[in-house]
Amino acid sequence: MSATEQLRRILHLIPALADGEPHRIQDLILDVGVDRSLLLQDLQSITERFEVPGGFVEGLQIYLDADTLCVVPNHFLRPMRLTRGELCALELGLAMLEQERPREERRAIGGARSRLQSVIAKLPDEEMASDLRYATLSAAGDLEHLRRLREAFRQRRRVRLRYRKADEERSSVRIICPTGIVFASGMWYAVAVCDSADEVRVFRLDRIEEVELLDAKFDPPKDNVVETILREGRAFQAPNPKMLRVRYSPRIARWIAEREGKQLEPDGSLTMEHLVADNDWAVRHLLQYGPEVDVLEPEEIRSELQRRLQHMQELVV
Repeated sequence: MSATEQLRRILHLIPALADGEPHRIQDLILDVGVDRSLLLQDLQSITERFEVPGGFVEGLQIYLDADTLCVVPNHFLRPMRLTRGELCALELGLAMLEQERPREERRAIGGARSRLQSVIAKLPDEEMASDLRYATLSAAGDLEHLRRLREAFRQRRRVRLRYRKADEERSSVRIICPTGIVFASGMWYAVAVCDSADEVRVFRLDRIEEVELLDAKFDPPKDNVVETILREGRAFQAPNPKMLRVRYSPRIARWIAEREGKQLEPDGSLTMEHLVADNDWAVRHLLQYGPEVDVLEPEEIRSELQRRLQHMQELVV
């Protein structure tokens, strides 16, 4: 019996017993799908506390006879109270979910988010945090395209795609077989076998201009191609990748080290290597950190960053 399985059973039991009414033990056994001894072990786990609670918590009362079980769930019925920070985190999560989901699902999510914003606005002044952070979401692409790609993936249907690569001014038409839809590094990707290239390619949602589902079906590949594309939570594919070597200053290094699971240098800085599929991504990545990064190699990315910064300075002047 694993802890995960027991937790799943307990979370099923609590709402079933929270009405305070007697329940037939045999009905609970059939509903949960366990024998009597395991059911009683789960109930005992609910009553046990191995640490002193942060405040007074009244004891849980369980009445058990040969055939019935009754729970007096006083504190199970008490409404949950979240801190303002937790409520703000939930609101941010709903904002992200609203952007990621198909258009037909966004109304319900937006309604829940609006109600949560109303609750946050009514909190007393003393609960207003002074160090709140605000975030905005970048455009993730056309969500209708995402919905169609998901449908094609589920139905194993080929797709005619109009796609514009990062280094091209004009889009091109591809016929693809979507073998996975993944979310990585804040962006949606379609992992697919491209007919023209006869190999697995990655298509970023915000670069897709048109999606048309075809009647033709395809057989899924035997290997898990998504795992070969996703590297440490990132979607990456390039025939001739470059290695970007960057030094992050002590001012920002500790956050990056924590996120990437790396060790800091003795002076507090961090030097990292990134596989790069295109120079534009590398420049965008570096620009967000401003003067806190130093490009060690390759020289072509360092030169492109300098050129971009000089162009921005000219626009300001």
